Amino acid sequence: MPKQVDHHERRQAIARALWRVVEQRGVTHLTVREVAREAGMSHGQLQHYFATREAMLSFAMDFASEQTSLRVGRGLQELGDEPHPRDVLRLMLTEMLPLHADARATSRMSAAFVLEALHNENFHARARDGMTQGKLLVEQLIRQAIADGHIGSDRDPVTEAHLLLALTGFTTLLELGVIEPREALAAVDHHLDRLFQV
Repeated sequence: MPKQVDHHERRQAIARALWRVVEQRGVTHLTVREVAREAGMSHGQLQHYFATREAMLSFAMDFASEQTSLRVGRGLQELGDEPHPRDVLRLMLTEMLPLHADARATSRMSAAFVLEALHNENFHARARDGMTQGKLLVEQLIRQAIADGHIGSDRDPVTEAHLLLALTGFTTLLELGVIEPREALAAVDHHLDRLFQV
């Protein structure tokens, strides 16, 4: 009896192969043929799942976002029933930085997607919407922390959300070895300590 193929699993395997191509060889090598080779399948087999490079890249980006959300979700479970908003924000920020293998892969995938989005209207709208949603979530967490007395009422939630998200700019410094992970974490903690000083 022929083995049943789990198509969703196969698409995820292709997405991970795409991540590896981006991570190990860079965006310039991001072709359907190169991803097929990395996934251990023929060009035709891969096109059965993704007819175009754009469709493949879109799925890989969605999968990267999903994996980041799952990591944050697991981290939230570890924080307990009523985690402190400082810990929630720290978790969200650090999972966006390339501090371990999975986060590095999804971070590089995001960087590749942003580069594509600069010249692709569909990707641009999706990337912008995704980042806007993330910004609003951080802003909402800060508003609630202000309302609960964890952050001073004189703080502007929009500005504070922007400053927190600016910390994800450590990605480039980490990737190029300009700073060490411990230095990035120390800066994140220092900023959060100042924000939550009441």
